[in-house]
Amino acid sequence: MNNFAFIVHPLDISYFSRKFGLVGKLPPRLQESLFKLAPPVKVSKITGVYSDYAATEGWFVACPLTARLMLKLPEEYVLKKIIKAGRLAQKLGAKIVGLGAFTSVVGDAGVTVAKNLDIAVTTGNSYTVATALEGAREAARLMGHDLKKSHAVVVGATGSIGQVCARMLARDVRALTLVARDKKKLDELARKIIYDTGVAAGITSDIKQALRNAQIVITVTSAVDTIIEPGDLRPGTVVCDVSRPRNVSKQVAEQRQDVLVIEGGVVEVPGEVNFNFNFGFPPGMSYACMAETMILSMEGRYENFSLGRDLTVQQVEEIAALAKKHNFKLAGFRSFEKAVSAKEIEAISARARAELNLAMVE
Repeated sequence: MNNFAFIVHPLDISYFSRKFGLVGKLPPRLQESLFKLAPPVKVSKITGVYSDYAATEGWFVACPLTARLMLKLPEEYVLKKIIKAGRLAQKLGAKIVGLGAFTSVVGDAGVTVAKNLDIAVTTGNSYTVATALEGAREAARLMGHDLKKSHAVVVGATGSIGQVCARMLARDVRALTLVARDKKKLDELARKIIYDTGVAAGITSDIKQALRNAQIVITVTSAVDTIIEPGDLRPGTVVCDVSRPRNVSKQVAEQRQDVLVIEGGVVEVPGEVNFNFNFGFPPGMSYACMAETMILSMEGRYENFSLGRDLTVQQVEEIAALAKKHNFKLAGFRSFEKAVSAKEIEAISARARAELNLAMVE
């Protein structure tokens, strides 16, 4: 049997509060301090993943650090905790392990973790890119945008996911703006894009300015707090939020009925999968990074795949083809953990057109 594991961790302290009785009543920072000393644990067995060509099963393994601690604690300490979780996966029998959420962000994006394990490692970032782009393109079409006439913005453009998203999206759009803090890295990426596609991408560290004229936004930063607020977006904007924790404030969904925010990388898993663990999705659905780990396992590709900061377009295209082979597919659209129907998207688009027409009259 093909086997895999996937490392998860609590995004915030509320996970502990819900899960652990009396300990959950302690002050949040004290809870974090206690749990950061805990060893990794097996969370659940994953069964029922199969296609016409192969099957696999695996485990969720938890690293007990919140997103805040992963960014705050010394990098060496955090990497040792992730490696310990990887060794537990190895002990369980996994032949490849996927790095979930911030475990794929810390340090060198999985390279050090892979060097310290005897099994293959992937961040799942290649399939995350593939599904984010597929979702953004389809959502833009449903909202009435012609990609060839649209202005797209990639927030967090110099990260491993952001760079490839930007390079691939540049093939489709009229204009592209790259947003990140490091101007040198932005310049390098912009040079690659104009060489590959002929598109002269704009660069800035000012998110709010970049968003003013955007029709399509992909946001992929490692920020712990939200960075996109209701007033930042023009009517009709499609935002694909790939980040966890989210980059887009929930107030956008509550206050802006004329923009569409979708979650990036939500995938329907083939077979009759049972995760035996509730991570907030309906049955049979997973994050794309989880799905990439399953796909590689089903293919018997027990090799390091999406590691480091330099993902390639070829990797994204390859994993997308393998996903199609095994019948992994985009699981419709979700926004802030709720499904969004075609009828709802049509209503959002109509409100956006009305707002833009009113603005033109004024």
